[in-house]
Amino acid sequence: MQKIFETIVSIPAIYRTIFLLVCSNCFMTFAWYGHLKNMASKPWWMAAIVSWGIALFEYLLQVPANRIGYTTLTLAQLKIMQEVITLSVFVPFSVFFMGEKFRLDFIWAALCLCGAVFFIFRK
Repeated sequence: MQKIFETIVSIPAIYRTIFLLVCSNCFMTFAWYGHLKNMASKPWWMAAIVSWGIALFEYLLQVPANRIGYTTLTLAQLKIMQEVITLSVFVPFSVFFMGEKFRLDFIWAALCLCGAVFFIFRK
């Protein structure tokens, strides 16, 4: 167990942060939007309770991710990274899980976020 912990800690903070934020965003996206497909016929309050339960797992990953990331990144860099990851998780979710059509607007939004990444991470 100690060896596993040492291996994980030896991974640079930014990679651990990215991994945890990607996992966190998967839970977040299902918590926010999954009920639109899976619980459409249920009362809203039931969907809210299920979403809160899913969101708990999101927070169990997101909070440590931000704490780890903040050791090497600025708050603004963490936020922009979060937005890029959110779009990276949301587009496949909306296309493959929700059955939405892929739109060129997804690419334009990604390009805008690339600009945000450029400006927030430049020295």
